[in-house]
Amino acid sequence: MEKKLKVGILGGTGMVGQRFIALLENHPWFEVVLVAASARSAGKTYEEAVEGRWKMSTPMPDAVKKLVVYDINEVETVASQVDFVFCAVDMKKDEIKAIEEAYAKAEVPVVSNNSANRWTKDIPMVVPEINPEHLEVIEAQKKRLGTKRGFICVKPNCSIQSYTPALHALKEYGPKLVVATTYQAISGAGKTFKEWPEMVENIIPYIGGEEEKSEQEPLRLWGKVVDGEIVKAEGPVITTQCIRVPVLNGHTAAVFVNFEKKPSKEEIIKAWREFKGVPQELNLPSAPKQFIQYLEEDNRPQVKLDVDYENGMGVSFGRLREDSVFDYKFVGLSHNTVRGAAGGAVLIAELLVAKEYITAK
Repeated sequence: MEKKLKVGILGGTGMVGQRFIALLENHPWFEVVLVAASARSAGKTYEEAVEGRWKMSTPMPDAVKKLVVYDINEVETVASQVDFVFCAVDMKKDEIKAIEEAYAKAEVPVVSNNSANRWTKDIPMVVPEINPEHLEVIEAQKKRLGTKRGFICVKPNCSIQSYTPALHALKEYGPKLVVATTYQAISGAGKTFKEWPEMVENIIPYIGGEEEKSEQEPLRLWGKVVDGEIVKAEGPVITTQCIRVPVLNGHTAAVFVNFEKKPSKEEIIKAWREFKGVPQELNLPSAPKQFIQYLEEDNRPQVKLDVDYENGMGVSFGRLREDSVFDYKFVGLSHNTVRGAAGGAVLIAELLVAKEYITAK
């Protein structure tokens, strides 16, 4: 790409916003030129706005330190300076819907990390290796919004990345019943142990709204585009429990599955290891070379050893074995704030650029 696209980050002072900034440092296609946040941060430099709250393990990039933070509600001002935006705001759902639509109507493509528009029928919710074809509903969305280049595209819930790719790679065998328990890191709540001391040596067996998302969102990924809308798939039947555990980064899943046509263990591992999607075919900058790895050791995957596989953009599976009740059981692991949040959104943006939905103004 000859000239980098100009990127704005809405909600850039929060944990996911910070992750966007860290991931986009030295990105070959994108340059962060603007950060917007709530009115209380507006007018400060980015460095001042997040003073004492930088949560990444890497230093704050010098390029953003002196950027003056804009009020997120200054839509026209922000829109005039960027080619597209990432959205990671922390607001009520109706407010998120309103702000994302306002930016889209200002002719700015919005790649959102938020859940507010995941079930809007003409807004694609995408894992680029799973359902890139859903991007075609963008044209219907633009007609509804009355826009030429503005639209919204969203990424799904972070926890489903720890098991949905494994099931997708096995679709030819017809997964029909799935039981998954996810063990979710505290960064999924935007927290560190310093901010959430109650989580040290503790487990909380409840994450609000998470089980419904974990059961339903994979069905939307596997849905079909019909008359400019996404119609979710009927199956498989998925039931989940979602538990918060004392881990900083990394969502683990214990999964049980029945198939219409039971594969062999060797066939499953082969399908996982050979799986490739459009991001790998296009060699997108953030795409993992190998999306899925299977680990043979009995004690893998482990958060400490495997969460950063493929720079956090790959997913890891292990402990695949036949079960006495189900056909098979296995364990999955994904990085919730990289592949599951900001990194997944960056990969979506790269796909949108490759498919010419996002272009320079």
